[in-house]
Amino acid sequence: MPLAVESKLPNVGTTIFTVMSKMAQDHGAINLSQGFPDFEPDTRLLERVTHYLGSGKNQYPPMIGVQELRQAIADKYQSTSSTDVNPDTEITITSGATEALMCSVQALVGKGDEVIVMDPCYDSYEPAVELAGGKTIHIPLTLPNYRIDWQQLENAINDKTRLVIINSPHNPTATTLTAADLDQLAEIIRPYNCRVLSDEVYEHIVFDGNTHASVVAHPELASRSLAVFSFGKTYHATGWKIGYCIAPAELTVEFRKIHQFNTFTTVTPMQWALADFVREAPESYLGLSDFYQKKRDFFRDQISDSRFELLPSSGTYFQLADYGEISDLKDTDFANWMTQEKGVAVIPLSPFYQTPPDTRIIRFCFAKQNPTLAEAAEIINRI
Repeated sequence: MPLAVESKLPNVGTTIFTVMSKMAQDHGAINLSQGFPDFEPDTRLLERVTHYLGSGKNQYPPMIGVQELRQAIADKYQSTSSTDVNPDTEITITSGATEALMCSVQALVGKGDEVIVMDPCYDSYEPAVELAGGKTIHIPLTLPNYRIDWQQLENAINDKTRLVIINSPHNPTATTLTAADLDQLAEIIRPYNCRVLSDEVYEHIVFDGNTHASVVAHPELASRSLAVFSFGKTYHATGWKIGYCIAPAELTVEFRKIHQFNTFTTVTPMQWALADFVREAPESYLGLSDFYQKKRDFFRDQISDSRFELLPSSGTYFQLADYGEISDLKDTDFANWMTQEKGVAVIPLSPFYQTPPDTRIIRFCFAKQNPTLAEAAEIINRI
């Protein structure tokens, strides 16, 4: 008789990103669903990887990450926001942002603790909380602009709240938080013994002349927050799965206790390559907003005559669209139909909610070459 297995995540299936990318592959659809580019990283960065692969940098690096990379990150924040971050006690290199998010939750959340998330929220948050024995409290972002309802947050927070998770620029809604938003958050959580986990993987993709508001640079939140970042998003190398966490020293100590028994460390030659590239090519991240804003504008212009209603996109490389004039299908069925019958794969929003609203919204990814976007637009315009 086979042994019974009691699942620790009984309500979790395969992530919607995996489902839609596989469906796109199976049906030969243009993949505007999962968020990854269809173009390569800068050749200078690839050259540095090749260099270190042949230069003896293939064994374990320090558990907390290569010192040169951590220093390059610290120097970057000093130059961009005049923020002092200690590379030895406040920066940890991780095997992707997802690992950093998991380690953050496991380090701070215990049985019976509550964690507040804003729906629609990235799908790795709640499973991490459940595995830690915590309870996820969902607050829906207000429609149609997907903003935080501060009164709802104030009503939800209590002495059991150990963590508030925020995400800006926001996946999947493509909205951004402002400095005033962070001030509001700081005021609300001030009386409580809770921390902030800030998912900032799209930090360099903010549009229309606006700047990214980070907890790392916030005068109050910096001392009680863990901030998570992604080299994959910044350097068009999502398959490398290299990220990092910035947190005050006392939180970093607890974070590293989990990290060392999770992945222990992260691929060595790529860390060395990134250390060089962060220092030598600041234009790569400083110019990223302009790079993707041009793609956003190109894609929006290409499908401006379609029957989709395009929502604002103020950050990330995503574009939401309302298909209410096209179909009454629920979003998962519509996404399947788009992929299987029309040949363009998209992401539905309902999997990012605890209780989905009665809307007809899908997400496109425009991190693609312009010919790819133009080909997809021809199909979209015929729907």
